[in-house]
Amino acid sequence: GAKMSKSLGNVVSPEEIIDKYGADTARLFILFAAPVEKDLEWSDKGVEGSFRFLNRVWRILGIFENAIKAGADSYDTAALTDEEKDFRRAIHKTAKKVTEDVRDKFAFNTAISSLMELVNAAHNFQDKEINPNLAREFASNLLRMLAPFVPHITAELWEKFFGGDVHKQSWVTYDEAAIAEDTVEIVVQINGKVRDR
Repeated sequence: GAKMSKSLGNVVSPEEIIDKYGADTARLFILFAAPVEKDLEWSDKGVEGSFRFLNRVWRILGIFENAIKAGADSYDTAALTDEEKDFRRAIHKTAKKVTEDVRDKFAFNTAISSLMELVNAAHNFQDKEINPNLAREFASNLLRMLAPFVPHITAELWEKFFGGDVHKQSWVTYDEAAIAEDTVEIVVQINGKVRDR
């Protein structure tokens, strides 16, 4: 379980990973596996997990393809269902977290983790009809947030859905109103025991 080191002779060549999984998978794994200030502990399972995540991104955007292309860039969010409003809240919470993680902390691993959670949330809509405007907002935000980490797949998907170059787009912005919770559950405890909610 030693960290990679030239002196220990346990360095993994990135060419092997790039040949098998692609450069984006290698980049994603390296940025996700450990904070930038820590040594990287290599894991074949971690590389495969990064590859599976990129495949999930490709699949979910493929499922939403017609909706993304039919959607508009600005729309009335009042028309969204409660479930869609929750998903939009997740999009904007993720945009806020990723922005803060990347800009303020250089915490690329936690930013990527947040993006993985967002893609998982999108899977709730894979068998349902999603509002086309929301699908477009999701795709636009996801691809712009992923672009610094995985430039090749995001460039291809952006060209497919939006045209142009994702790397020339402005960074995501988040809507504070969308992040606000309509209801919040507060737990009342007395002497460490839950008494009410």
